Amino acid sequence: MVYRALKILLTPVFHLLWRVKVEGVEHVPADGPVILAPNHVTFLDSFFLPLVVPRRVTYVAKAEYFDSWKTAWFFRAVGQIPMRREGGSASERALAAARDVLEAGGVLGIYPEGTRSPDGRLYRGHTGVARLALGCKAPVVPVGLVGTSAVQRPGSNLPRPFKKVTVRFGEPLELSHYAGDADGDPMACRALTDELMFEIRSLSGQDYVDRYAKRHGVVGGAEVATVEQAPTGDREERAQAPPSAVVA
Repeated sequence: MVYRALKILLTPVFHLLWRVKVEGVEHVPADGPVILAPNHVTFLDSFFLPLVVPRRVTYVAKAEYFDSWKTAWFFRAVGQIPMRREGGSASERALAAARDVLEAGGVLGIYPEGTRSPDGRLYRGHTGVARLALGCKAPVVPVGLVGTSAVQRPGSNLPRPFKKVTVRFGEPLELSHYAGDADGDPMACRALTDELMFEIRSLSGQDYVDRYAKRHGVVGGAEVATVEQAPTGDREERAQAPPSAVVA
């Protein structure tokens, strides 16, 4: 009820402050499990996407949002799932909760880049989305968020009104040719993830960087990310912890 009330309250406010255009929302299944996988540039991405999707969207959000009273009330009120970046049992419980959402037929929102882009470009995706999709047999809908960087510039906490934002949904990815890889085969997960990032790039129009964006810290109250070299080979891919793949 809190989620529904906040959505009713915030939707007209967002449409008043920003010119929000929605394309392809018909690609989001009307029922059943689905993963929405958008690009991630600003904090407000987590507001624009749920406001234009008719169904309730549950995000796996970084646990730091639940540690601060300024944001904890909101994330708890709308039932989001906290994820500790450092992994461990808390992260495993969060992943289990994410699976529960999908197994119950819900909508899960995940940023495959794992953190916000440091410069507005699209970075290499982690394989957590693919692992959840294949394990839960849930379709993945790529999403391109366009214009949110103009609303809230990287490194800034102050949104700018009257900018145009487009939320563009692509067709669900075809998972049938990965049907035998539900156990999370690293090569299959990497291939599916690369396919997903290609579709997101087509929808968002961003330049693509074949390296991971990595959270670096907080400067002036805003999260800062840097870039690290992408690992190569199956051994390194298996070493990529699933929690880093699903934190907003």
